[in-house]
This record gives sequence, structure tokens and C-alpha cells, in this order.
Amino acid sequence: MAAVTTLLIAALGATITVLGPWYQDLAKPAWAPPDILFGPAWTLIFGLCAISAATAWLAAPSQTMRDVVIGLFAINGFLNLLWSFLFFRMQRPDLSATEVWFLWASIALLIIICWRFSRPAALLLIPYLIWVTFAGALNIAIVQLNGPF
Repeated sequence: MAAVTTLLIAALGATITVLGPWYQDLAKPAWAPPDILFGPAWTLIFGLCAISAATAWLAAPSQTMRDVVIGLFAINGFLNLLWSFLFFRMQRPDLSATEVWFLWASIALLIIICWRFSRPAALLLIPYLIWVTFAGALNIAIVQLNGPF
């Protein structure tokens, strides 16, 4: 179930993420990675998230905690899609620069909750947190280089 849900979120995110002329014309900082790296990075992150979700769900000490885990992963998936929608579809990097920190907080909360009963599940989310931290900094730099929106 975790793998199917992750694939659905990734597929929906891919349809929202359009690297068309608007995105290509944005000024980006010199430290921005090439666009070709984003697909493999997100594929790896979504794979780790699916494994983390399954691991946490199996390790959860009660049905209530399993429900909490699924709920937190669902909220995180929504926030992930919302970021893509704001940045790419609405072309509002300024709004996504604010929203990304809610996404970041949802990952941090997942790590904290999962750490209590499944350290492997929590550790699998660390690359996601690092990537979103980097993406947030990149998002802010894009706003600074291109604003106002």
C-alpha cells in the first residue's frame, strides 16, 4: 500500500511539475544543480519514503499509532504536492518559499514520531529532510533573484 500511494503521489507530482519556458527563464543561483538531477533525487527520496512508511507502520506499537503514521505521511504527501502546485503551476515561488517550511516541518515531525518506535524508519527520512532543506534554500534564492511575483 505504501508503494502504491508513493507512486501515485510521485506521478501526480510529475504532472504538476512542468519545466517549461517560465521555469527555464528563471534566474537560478550558481549552486543550483542541473535540472536532470531532480528526477533521480526525487525517485530515490520517494522510494525511501515508501520503505519508511511501511517500516514505521509495521513497527507501530498500536493501531492508533499506525493511524497516526499513515495520517502524517498523507499530510506530508499533500504538502509535497502543494509545493509543486504553488511553484510550477501557479508560478509563485514566493508562496512556495513559505509553504516549503511546512513541508520541512512535516518531515521533521515524521522523523521525531518514527524515532520513538522505529529508528530505521526515521533514518530513512533523513535524506528527504536534507533535500527539502536544500530545495527550500534554492526556492528562496530563486525568489530573491527573480521577484516580485
